[in-house]
Amino acid sequence: MTQSVVVQVGQCGNQVGCRFWDLALREHAHVNKKGLYDEALSSFFRNVDSRKSDGRACGIGGRIQHLKARAVLVDMEEGVVKEILQGPLREVFDSTQLLTDVSGSGNNWAVGYVTYGSAYREQIVDKLRKAAEHCDCLQCFFLIHSMGGEDDVITSPYNSVLAMKELTEHADCVLPVENQSLVDIVNKIKHMSHGGKPGSTIKTNCTVISGQGGLTGAEKPFDAMNNIVANLLLNMTSSARFDGSLNMDLNEIAMNLVPFPRLHYLVPSLTPLYTLADVSVPTRRLDQMFSDAFSKDHQLIRADPKHSLYLACALMVRGQVQVSDLRRNIERLKPSLPFVSWNQEGWKTGLCSVPPVGHSHSLLALANNTCVKPTFMELRERFTKLYKKKAHLHHYLHVEGMEQSCFSEAISSLSSLIEEYHSLDATKGKLMPDAPRLSIAR
Repeated sequence: MTQSVVVQVGQCGNQVGCRFWDLALREHAHVNKKGLYDEALSSFFRNVDSRKSDGRACGIGGRIQHLKARAVLVDMEEGVVKEILQGPLREVFDSTQLLTDVSGSGNNWAVGYVTYGSAYREQIVDKLRKAAEHCDCLQCFFLIHSMGGEDDVITSPYNSVLAMKELTEHADCVLPVENQSLVDIVNKIKHMSHGGKPGSTIKTNCTVISGQGGLTGAEKPFDAMNNIVANLLLNMTSSARFDGSLNMDLNEIAMNLVPFPRLHYLVPSLTPLYTLADVSVPTRRLDQMFSDAFSKDHQLIRADPKHSLYLACALMVRGQVQVSDLRRNIERLKPSLPFVSWNQEGWKTGLCSVPPVGHSHSLLALANNTCVKPTFMELRERFTKLYKKKAHLHHYLHVEGMEQSCFSEAISSLSSLIEEYHSLDATKGKLMPDAPRLSIAR
């Protein structure tokens, strides 16, 4: 069994992370009835014997002593981290995993990346190294953070484009999630709940809801939205945590879904989402679940994959689903999903036998699709509107080490990315000739 380290950065990253750990503990408690530290728990938690002064971890198979999350929490404004440490999850983290300051970056990418990044680089790397050393077989790092800033700030296009340059160059995979998509999903769930029979409420035994049923008490403002993102992570890591007839290693996602290194932005969709409300909704048939995963209402980013080009697609299923069910639905859906000519069989599948709490099945689809291009073009347009007037630019250029060339390089990187997607879009419906083989000098 492999282990992963979660890196939570900023207010958004730590709030989403808080929901992930809360729901992950609940999910494992639902499955792990004997209270033993097993391989499933070890993927994201250490079992520390608090009676020993060195905090040494206990081996697989023993009783659960004191679970510690494999995580590093970073925030230059200490409010959210302090709140976590005073809440029900306080025992899951310790001071060696935390890195905070008091002033915050003020939603300014230059302050966060250049100023604080330079000041805290060594400490961050040291904490990551220690977290990695606690792993027997480190699989990956999950980095959770906001791109535009925590609030609806006017300079969010600057922050997003500057961040995208780093993500395009250095990340293996990026799963972008849009706030508006989350808002739409939450509003629809609430509407279904309140619009049903008298006295209907959202079921409290499902993990895609807010704090109800988890460790945390009263619901916080963004809990409902953050829970959806946390469930994305729970489903994506289910094969790494539980047994299944067709387990998918997390590294296989990047290996199978990213044919070009820069085009690693995957569109996530999740189902079930709308069977949560206790209203007169017929039980979703298995085939319907697969159809839902390719509908706009279940995507976590506003895009239109069915009218764009698929480079590859992963289906991660949880519950008692047969391989034959998986194959049948892929064959049923394939005619309506345009795949690039050289990867018509570009499907990666995973089956995990343990369903989410409160459900019999779930499905996470990750699509590498050119439909992200309009989102990036819209971001470029918003950036350009500000940048051509040099609006608010001085807030960034006053930061020591930040130069205007950073902006031009970032927008150039984004434009290049858009053009790469555009070139692939132009091949839709055409059979491309095989690339010429390398000739070997004799």
